[in-house]
Amino acid sequence: MGKIKVAVAGVGNCCSALVQGVQHYSTPKDERGVGILNVEIGGYKVSDIEFVAAFDVDARKVGQDLSKAIFAEPNNTIKFTDVGELGVPVQKAEVLDGVGEHVKDRIIVAPAGPVDISKVLKNSGAEILINFLPTGAVKASRYYAAEAIDASCGYVNATPAKIASVKAWQKRFRDANIALAGDDVMDQIGSTIIHKAVLKTLVERGILIDESYQLDIGGGTESLNALERTRAEIKRATKKASVGSVVPYSFPLVAGSSDYVDFMGNTRTSYFWISGRYFGSAPFTMDIRLSTIEGPACAGILVDVVRAMRVAVDRGISGPLFSISAFAFKIPPRMAPPEIAQRWFYEFVSGKRDR
Repeated sequence: MGKIKVAVAGVGNCCSALVQGVQHYSTPKDERGVGILNVEIGGYKVSDIEFVAAFDVDARKVGQDLSKAIFAEPNNTIKFTDVGELGVPVQKAEVLDGVGEHVKDRIIVAPAGPVDISKVLKNSGAEILINFLPTGAVKASRYYAAEAIDASCGYVNATPAKIASVKAWQKRFRDANIALAGDDVMDQIGSTIIHKAVLKTLVERGILIDESYQLDIGGGTESLNALERTRAEIKRATKKASVGSVVPYSFPLVAGSSDYVDFMGNTRTSYFWISGRYFGSAPFTMDIRLSTIEGPACAGILVDVVRAMRVAVDRGISGPLFSISAFAFKIPPRMAPPEIAQRWFYEFVSGKRDR
C-alpha cells in the first residue's frame, strides 16, 4: 500500500502524542493495543504513517529532529513511548497570529527566517498537512491552507479556524484537485463528544433540555491561550455549535474553556451540567466530571483521519470530505448526529460513499 507521508504545522502536545502514537502502534505487539478504534482503514495500518516535514516557530523546536522537538518545552503532555530519530528537522514558519497574548512569554520565537512552506512540502513528498496551530491562529491557518494548495498537499485542519466549513475554501481545494478535512478536531474522548452523546440520549428518551453548560479547565498551552478573550470566543462558538446540533431546538447552552491552572499540566477537567424535564414535567439536574490528557485524546482520532485522507488521495477525491469531517470534527462542512457520521465514515472508507 505504501507509506502515508505526513507534514505537521505546530509541534505541540497534540503533535507529540500523534508522533508517539505512530511509533507505539507500529510495534507488532501493540498494533491492536488499547485506544485504536480501527486497526486498518482502506488497507492502511497506523504503522504506515510516516512524518516527512514539520514546522514551528519556537527556538527550542526549530532545528531539532521531530523526535526530540515533540518533548521540548512548552510541551507538557505525557511521554508514553520512546521515539527514535526520524530524520525530519523542524523548520521555522511564519509567526503571523500563531502566538497569542497569554502565551507569548512561554514561546521563544526562533531568530531564523521562515522557510518556503510549499517548497518544503513538495521536496518532502508530503501528501497530507495537518494544521495543529493554536486556537485563534486564523491568519496562520489560512496561510498553511494556501501553501498546501500550492504544494498539491491534502489539508487536515485540526483547529477552530474556519477552512473546511467555508465554501470559498472548499472551492479552492476542489478546483486544485486536493482533499480537505476539518474543522476543529473532536477528541477521541473529550468534553464535546461526551456532551453530545448525553444530550442526544436524553432527547431520544423524550426529555426536554432546559439549560446546559460545559466548562473546561486545563494546564496545557491551549488552555492558557484561551484566556485571551477573542481566541476563547472562537473555540466556544465551535463547541456550542457542535454540541447544540444534537438537540432539535434552541436552549441556553454554554460550552468552552473557562480557566487555566498551571500545575494541571496537559490534563483537562470538564464539568457538565444539564437541567431539564421528563414525564409530568418533573425536573432533573445532572452533573458530570471528566478528566483527560489532551494530547492523546486528540491524536487518537487523527490516526484514523490521516488514513482515511490517504484513501481519498488514492481515489483522486478532491474538495471537502464530508464523511471524514462529520465523523472527526466539531464544525464539518456537513453536520450529522454521531451515529450517522460514523456510518458515513465507514461507508466512505469502504467505497460506498464518494466523499
